[in-house]
Amino acid sequence: MIRLLRPFTRAVTYTRWIHLLIAVVWPALWIFVEEAWWTPAIAVVLLLLGGLVPAMRTVEGLQARFLLTGQRHDEESAAVVVAPATAWGDRGRTVVWLAARLLLGCGVSFLSVHLPLTAVELVTDSVRGEAPWWYVPAALGPVVLLAGVVVGAGELVTLLARRLLGPSPAERLAALEERTEQLLERTRIARELHDSIGHALTVAVVQAGAARAAGDPAFTDRALEAIEETGRAALEDLERVLGVLREARPAVSGRPTLVDADRLLESARASGAKVDAEVTGPVESVPGPVSREGYRILQESLTNVLRHAGAVPVRVRIGVADGGLALEVRNPLTAAIPGPGRGSGLRGIRERAALLGGRADTGPADGDWRVRVELPLR
Repeated sequence: MIRLLRPFTRAVTYTRWIHLLIAVVWPALWIFVEEAWWTPAIAVVLLLLGGLVPAMRTVEGLQARFLLTGQRHDEESAAVVVAPATAWGDRGRTVVWLAARLLLGCGVSFLSVHLPLTAVELVTDSVRGEAPWWYVPAALGPVVLLAGVVVGAGELVTLLARRLLGPSPAERLAALEERTEQLLERTRIARELHDSIGHALTVAVVQAGAARAAGDPAFTDRALEAIEETGRAALEDLERVLGVLREARPAVSGRPTLVDADRLLESARASGAKVDAEVTGPVESVPGPVSREGYRILQESLTNVLRHAGAVPVRVRIGVADGGLALEVRNPLTAAIPGPGRGSGLRGIRERAALLGGRADTGPADGDWRVRVELPLR
């Protein structure tokens, strides 16, 4: 019993009722213009033709969201589009919606008037002695029927609104593409933070440990200077990433590229690694997306060396030739040192390469640990 009465405790039940009653206001007003059958007919035709106007979809969508879904910001509310119609298919669905809403509205309006009047007549006739006594309890029948009509018609018109005022296939595809872009951007930002902050923390840990073990004031000063420089660069990256999160469109102009690779190499050298770097080809001519991802791949590779191998000799080879970018980082193979986030960096390298149509090979090779990445420039 409580379950049956629950819809009548929700405000949206009554706003749906009002939404259906409003549908017949426009044709009903024309009756006062001239009491003829053709005046409401003209109003109906004009109403349906109005569905071909692109803005009508926006108007009906706003009414449906406000009165049928109770202004909720959930999937049910989002299923009703409030954008103007851009295709004839959308306009046709708007016309069908107006016709369906008008038919439902006429039926609900008729019953909303006559069912209560019927209940009143039954009670009045029984009180006056013109009808049996059981006409009084029988008067509950029209009231219950009206309640069922209000709830059922409200559910039906809401279902029709989601179908007829919902997004078209093209709009669904556009929304899906936008959602995909957002997810890709979130993934890219997560990688940016992992690479940049992870590199800075790794350098700081290695430098601090080396300074404590050395016990040399001069070495400690150099280590603190390296930590300060690396931390400053990480803060710049963090500020840039936070700026991207605040903006509707991500800005890529401030992201580091392979032209800035010297900063990574010097940071690794300051951490004690003996870096042997060789750069061939016009690195500055590498397209922006490839150069930026190449920088992050190099950063993550050097971070892995410092984190898992320590201060060991590192060979870095960056080459641009034959329409491609080749990047290789090798270091002596040592026992793996477990640490936080182990494995996620290598997975990120492979994902970055795959997104650009390239390939990444990571693992032991000739007694070294090797990271080799090949990226096409187109």
